[in-house]
Amino acid sequence: MTDSKYFTTTKKGEIFELKSELNSEKKERKKEAVKKVIASMTVGKDVSSLFPDVVNCMQTDNLELKKLVYLYLMNYAKSQPDMAILAVNTFVKDCDDPNPLIRALAVRTMGCIRVDKITEYLCEPLRKCLKDDDPYVRKTTAICVAKLYDINAQLVEDQGFLDTLRDLISDSNPMVVANAVAAITEIMENPNNTSHIIEFNTQTINKLLTALNECTEWGQVFILDAISSYEARDEREAQSICERVAPRLAHANSAVVLSAIKVIMKLMEMMDPGSDMSVMLIRKLAPPLVTLLSAEAEIQYVALRNINLIVQKKPEILKNEMKVFFVKYNDPIYVKLEKLDIMIRLTSHSNIAQVLAELKEYATEVDVDFVRKSVRAIGRCAIKVEQAAERCVATLLELIQSKVNYVVQEAIIVIKDIFRKYPNKYEGIISTLCENLDTLDEPEARASMIWIIGEYAERIDNADDLLESFIEGFHDENTHVQLQLLTATVKLFLKRPSNTQELVQQILSLATQDSDNPDLRDRGYIYWRLLSADPAAAKEVVLAEKPLISEETDLIEGSLLDELICHISSLASVYHKPPNTFAEGRNGGVGFKRSLPARYNSQDDSPTQDMTSSNAANNYNNQQQQQQQMANVHSDNLIGDLLDINNSNNSYIPPNQQQQQQHISDNILDLLGDLGTPTLINQSPSIHPSFIPGLETFQSLPASSQTLSLLIIISNLFQVWLTVSKGKGLEISGSFARRNEIISMDMTFNNQSSQPLHGFAIQLNKNSFGIVPSQQINISNPLAPSQSTSISLPLNTNGPMQQMNPLNNLQVAIKTNVEVLYFSCLYPIHILFTEDGRMDKRTYLATWKEIPVSDEVHHEVDGGMLLTSDKIQEKLERANVFTVARRNVDQQEMLYQSIKLTNQVWVLIEVKVVAGVINVSIKSRATEVYPYIQQSFDIILKA
Repeated sequence: MTDSKYFTTTKKGEIFELKSELNSEKKERKKEAVKKVIASMTVGKDVSSLFPDVVNCMQTDNLELKKLVYLYLMNYAKSQPDMAILAVNTFVKDCDDPNPLIRALAVRTMGCIRVDKITEYLCEPLRKCLKDDDPYVRKTTAICVAKLYDINAQLVEDQGFLDTLRDLISDSNPMVVANAVAAITEIMENPNNTSHIIEFNTQTINKLLTALNECTEWGQVFILDAISSYEARDEREAQSICERVAPRLAHANSAVVLSAIKVIMKLMEMMDPGSDMSVMLIRKLAPPLVTLLSAEAEIQYVALRNINLIVQKKPEILKNEMKVFFVKYNDPIYVKLEKLDIMIRLTSHSNIAQVLAELKEYATEVDVDFVRKSVRAIGRCAIKVEQAAERCVATLLELIQSKVNYVVQEAIIVIKDIFRKYPNKYEGIISTLCENLDTLDEPEARASMIWIIGEYAERIDNADDLLESFIEGFHDENTHVQLQLLTATVKLFLKRPSNTQELVQQILSLATQDSDNPDLRDRGYIYWRLLSADPAAAKEVVLAEKPLISEETDLIEGSLLDELICHISSLASVYHKPPNTFAEGRNGGVGFKRSLPARYNSQDDSPTQDMTSSNAANNYNNQQQQQQQMANVHSDNLIGDLLDINNSNNSYIPPNQQQQQQHISDNILDLLGDLGTPTLINQSPSIHPSFIPGLETFQSLPASSQTLSLLIIISNLFQVWLTVSKGKGLEISGSFARRNEIISMDMTFNNQSSQPLHGFAIQLNKNSFGIVPSQQINISNPLAPSQSTSISLPLNTNGPMQQMNPLNNLQVAIKTNVEVLYFSCLYPIHILFTEDGRMDKRTYLATWKEIPVSDEVHHEVDGGMLLTSDKIQEKLERANVFTVARRNVDQQEMLYQSIKLTNQVWVLIEVKVVAGVINVSIKSRATEVYPYIQQSFDIILKA
């Protein structure tokens, strides 16, 4: 009978019976009892009360019984630490046992018992076993050192175990070497590690390469991973290592293959791309990658995610293997999508014909998601391979003729991108697109079609009728569609003003007066003001030439790609994210170096030590490319076509130039006669000028700029915190400021009630940054009816914290002699910028590199054409945004800045000033602060 019988008994009094059996004199009966205990433990029964009885069974020569007892110990030692000490003597004794299996078993169990009280007792047995004559014991002990380091790192260092572990790298047995490397890797990547255990040199690498040939497959993975962290001295050494690693490419284990590819990919950076060795290695890398795609679907997916990184780094490796990535009918959807992505990356002029034929076939599949991706892939091919753009457009038109709804909509979305890439080239197909207008029901497709109509309004005879059909259901449209419709109508008006006046008035009215969406209202007011004040400038802004979209839409940023190449064959290469973004503590210690050789990290092949080596500075072009791609994919986003406003030098025209351009705009001015100024700007009783930052700057602006500036102020500040109706006659207005390192809550109390108010007190609810009053409200005299008084209440940030939504929400209670009043307000986050926020340059550089590119956000500050880089730096320094470094590259001003919040959160900023446009890039480990930092930059730079 099998051991399954131990899992079937559930009788009462079992614990008592087991106790007596465990203390039996008969060995077989003891073993049976221990098996029953293990079975009960496995199914979740609490058998911890038998701990002393089971420990007594350790004193046995029976290896099977000893294994069972050790299994029980590993499970219950943590919950019974005092009882676990009883097992120490047996561990010590077993470590001297003549049988190496028992010695290794004792060591393995010691490493799994995570009890601080007995750790010190295990040091001597561990020291002996590290120098044991049997290699099986030594390899087991090496792993035990890594486990003990995780429990008590200081003890391991004090006892000299790290030195002994380092010596095992030179062991004669390859399995001992592999386990020693695995243990050292684990320790060096432990967040508690503060020192380098080992610095690999040529001699050590040669030992590892020698052991590589005799290790098991998992031992080879550990060794290859360690070799990948070594930086060769020169090209000759890199070639030598690659030659010795190359045979692993033919291994049956896919993990060994990928680890070998990782080593070779890294060392190839040290070689001349045109050398015979480099060409030979590229030729050798293709077959193992292709072979991985014949495995089961799960392994295929992992291989494809790694291949995705490899072809971005070195597309020449698989440039002739396109057919391998053609989708099979029985591939799972996740494999299909990965293959599709790699196909686009490998597409070139030489293979575009077969790729298009495949994609056209995929567009007839039954899987809707896959069909959508396939249609978009055709658009990407058109953008990437200019010579094949016409053929791609013809293919898209064929798909549109199929009248399949989701195919038509995806085709229109990608055709919009093609128009952006090749302006004024394929307008002949617009009539075909317009025929399908009624079938569009997805927001992105509707927005794309509206963009096309607005962009080519002068060539579409019935453009006004088409847009009017959308405007009829304006309030039912998605926000993105509304924004795009607003812009397209303004474009139509600027191109054909004679018969579209009613249409533009209608859309501006809908956007500004009938909408509660702030983005839509803001854009509507901007257009309204532009058209009213200076139609010529409006033409320059709205109809400005847009930058062409980039060829690649989703390339991984260069420095991140280099890092991920160094993590091939790990989860990081599957997620396409650095390990520390999804695994806590990974790379937290002083671990192996995970980067490509420094001299190949920059475009000029020379290492740099200053700010030019930061991801932000080196990869500016990549970021610009990504921003253009984002504008392409989401051209109907909150900014939309107004992205061009800062690229125009004519958005404000001085008075002496207005006369020269008057003849251009007379016609439009007449048509706009009664449009006037938006009423919101003239009627804002809730705004108290004394609380508007930068009012002097605002008043000094030309009249044509004042309205836009005031609109910005209105949209960023809400000054009346408690209205008269809600405050039972008390109105409270206010703002926040930071003066001389003290946060102030400036308030005006206006008594509109019929009785005096006194006994004022304030209390703030728990909030995200622990803001509390430093003192109580000081209003000595009663506040008589129709009187007002102003106070400045100092605040500090040492109160209780609770994350609010939004993050800068502050809930306030005001007590008076009448009753307690409640309100909430939003504070600008820059009042929390501390005066000690200037980061050291080296720390800044290291921190910027450490934070993944996926956590970086970009923001564009409107109105930057009025500010020089000196003025920007001055404004930001006054707000405790400190400049760490400043550079000028190719007439592009770049400021590298740091911010420290009161809760010790650091924020890194890169400010670029290009042609009067302020682009802000933000990185922080606390990504939830990003939108509030962006708001603060808007307020600071516009003040």
